[in-house]
Amino acid sequence: MSSTPLALTLANLLLRPGFGSRRTPDRTFDRLVATTGQADGDERFVDDFRFLLRHWAGEENLTPVGWLSAQGHVRRHLTNRARIRRLIAEHPAIAREPVERPVFVVGLPRTATTLTHGVLSLSEEHRCPLLWELLTPDLDVPPKQRHKAITSARQMVGGINLFAPRFRDIHPLRAEGPDECTFALPHTVMPLSQARIPEYRAWHYGRDFVPDYRHLKQVFQVLQYGRPRRRWVLKSPLHTENLDALRTVFPDATIVWTHRDPVAVVPSFCSLVEHGMAITVRPLDLHGIGATWLELLSRSMTRGLAARAAIPREALVDVPYSWLGSDPATGAPKLYKSIGARWTDADASRLPEITARPKGTRPHSYDLARYGLTRADVDSAFADYNALRAEVDRA
Repeated sequence: MSSTPLALTLANLLLRPGFGSRRTPDRTFDRLVATTGQADGDERFVDDFRFLLRHWAGEENLTPVGWLSAQGHVRRHLTNRARIRRLIAEHPAIAREPVERPVFVVGLPRTATTLTHGVLSLSEEHRCPLLWELLTPDLDVPPKQRHKAITSARQMVGGINLFAPRFRDIHPLRAEGPDECTFALPHTVMPLSQARIPEYRAWHYGRDFVPDYRHLKQVFQVLQYGRPRRRWVLKSPLHTENLDALRTVFPDATIVWTHRDPVAVVPSFCSLVEHGMAITVRPLDLHGIGATWLELLSRSMTRGLAARAAIPREALVDVPYSWLGSDPATGAPKLYKSIGARWTDADASRLPEITARPKGTRPHSYDLARYGLTRADVDSAFADYNALRAEVDRA
């Protein structure tokens, strides 16, 4: 990677005076809770985030910006949880909003899940949550409040692009564009892309994720309440490890599973983690990133394959990388047909804006060796998945 951006260096200097609060994470957490409007009866949810922040603070190479980011992550989830619980208490009908036949795009990261989600977002009959909505889920609020939420999301995106200029070459974010459930799910592995938190990693491995998916459903019910009902089209590679919990809460979901060679997936994702983690941790351990994410991604796939066996064939759509990666004009209509959706001339006319590389971005290059990995390491970790992928390619 290139040297640290000047803006990031200055931000770390400016935030240095408050950096000492990470030595008392429980006290910091209590201050956060006091500002988020938590109600009684949600102690388990709150305590889980106390656990996360306590151990996030223990990352010895965390930067001042990284500590601020950790607090922001926790504050956002606590604030959103309190708002959703308050809204349901005020409008009990929210809890009865049907989330029918949703589509979930899953698979390993860097397998065109974002592109697939973007193509599915083209239809007027589909409802894809926008990034600003996932960051601040709420009812249909007045224009001034909506503008404030969008501005906050733009500031977050702008901060990432300022502190990690190459990040948008790999995974561009748009405040008003469709984005993934990761931002609304309470607990995922994504904190591990910002810091080394072994206690959280072990805790995550033993977690029951059904309550997290119940919360996610409430997010969509809030976003749907009082608005036209359309078919939800959702996405996150992180769903792959929790398909059993997802299907417990969304039993009529259609699973769209994207596929790509893990030998390309793993270094591409490690590169994404590297550029993101460079904002929050110094120095970086590139081989540590490789070892961590090879394990996390292969574990996710192992769990996904186990859950896949219970998914009805009619509820599962396999999407090879070639469908949209090489020939989207042919692949997009096939994708729509596979989920029982209409592909229209209007959708086709907008396809180029979804598939084009964002203006001003550069091609993304990556290499397994940079992360201490070899092709043999990856092939061994994903042997069962590669056998499935071969079947998908032959179909």
